Amino acid sequence: MSAEIETGWLADLTYHEGKFESGLAVFADSAGIIRRFSRKPNDLKGAMRLKNRALLPGLVNVHSHTFQRAIRARTEHRTTPGRDTFWTWREAMYHAANRLTPGDIYVVSRMAFLEMLLSGITTAGEFHYMHHAPNGTPYEDRNFLAHHVLIAADEVGLRTVLLRTAYARAGWNKPPNPGQARFITPSAADFIADTEALRSCLSEFFTDAKASVAVAPHSVRALPLDYILDVASYARSVDLPLHMHVSEQPGEIEECLAEHGLRPIELLRANGVLSPRFTGIHAIHVTDAEVQALAQAGARVCACPTSERNLGDGAVPADQLTDAHVGICFGSDSNIQIDLLEDARLLEYHLRMNRLERAVLAPPSGSGALAQKLFECATATGAEALATPVGKLEIGMAADFFTVDLNDASIAGADPASLLNHIVFSLERTAIRDVCVAGQMQIEDGHHRYEEEIVRDFGQVQRRLWDS
Repeated sequence: MSAEIETGWLADLTYHEGKFESGLAVFADSAGIIRRFSRKPNDLKGAMRLKNRALLPGLVNVHSHTFQRAIRARTEHRTTPGRDTFWTWREAMYHAANRLTPGDIYVVSRMAFLEMLLSGITTAGEFHYMHHAPNGTPYEDRNFLAHHVLIAADEVGLRTVLLRTAYARAGWNKPPNPGQARFITPSAADFIADTEALRSCLSEFFTDAKASVAVAPHSVRALPLDYILDVASYARSVDLPLHMHVSEQPGEIEECLAEHGLRPIELLRANGVLSPRFTGIHAIHVTDAEVQALAQAGARVCACPTSERNLGDGAVPADQLTDAHVGICFGSDSNIQIDLLEDARLLEYHLRMNRLERAVLAPPSGSGALAQKLFECATATGAEALATPVGKLEIGMAADFFTVDLNDASIAGADPASLLNHIVFSLERTAIRDVCVAGQMQIEDGHHRYEEEIVRDFGQVQRRLWDS
């Protein structure tokens, strides 16, 4: 019997079991699964040397709308004579979304996924609700656009969980919004059948298990309650993660109270939707009782601070969530900026601004504990939200990791004890040099093999969208 083919990597420092260690090589099998760690001289000699590098588990981006990468920085102006808000931004986003062809969606997705890899992200949860033609007509293959997104991720080399999103209405007692026609699947039965069809064909497209499917009822405003319950029942029956926008804006809460007499999380708790499979996206405007409901259910919250500050949503109450032991993970959401470490530091910094104090989320266990906590949010907790075996460098986990240049100006001078603090609170993306997914290097020395082509094609799409 031939010996198992394996690949090893030896960085100057490797983040393992909560600390940086030197002289430790990581080895993965041909399927890209970590099988062992070693300090043996012969193993160290046989591993790929990553000089002047620190190696860390890949970041997990739990919530992204890749198509919105096309509108980055295009909405930074008043769209009405009065206040500009999330709701006015949303109409501008719909206008852009309806100009994207299937080919454009593929090109824009590749750009967003490339940028994720360049920032150390190895897994993305894609909250996908672009299902149909702009006038709402389904394509012959009702997962036509989902395939474009998944193929884009596969070509770039990113691990992806496609959160297939249910959307049925503009809101309670509201007329249809033509800008949302691409998103609408009126029937829960059709949505579930379409999701099952996508799940069943994944193995035809992706043989390396880097793509999977989960479900996402968009929000209480976008779906009637019986639709939400049908999707939640389906998710339970096949043990899929279920993600949902909750309490991003006060207007959403007011509408839910008018329709149901309950706030969004209260409604979901009362109807058995909350569970360890549930991740609430945003969860900004929540009460103490709603935080306790999430905690009791074992649910998580995905914060998207770079997007939330851009949209004027408000700050996630991370102190309340942390005190209640609700897990927090991160998402790039509208992709105004793709930098999960910036999201991690903003989670803490927003609280500092509001409370006029420092180290708000720091556990009482001393130096480095805050950085470790925020880094776990960006890795292990995100992996739990997507039910994906990543987020830690452990035997049996995927060999998904990134490296940072220890001589980069943003972290120069860090020692092993302070390095994670430097990475979480000060790292610039210039420091990220290598990114590996399932044992395969996708970024080497700061560049991707298709980078020039991806950026060129994206530029062509942008010129056609915005120069006309």
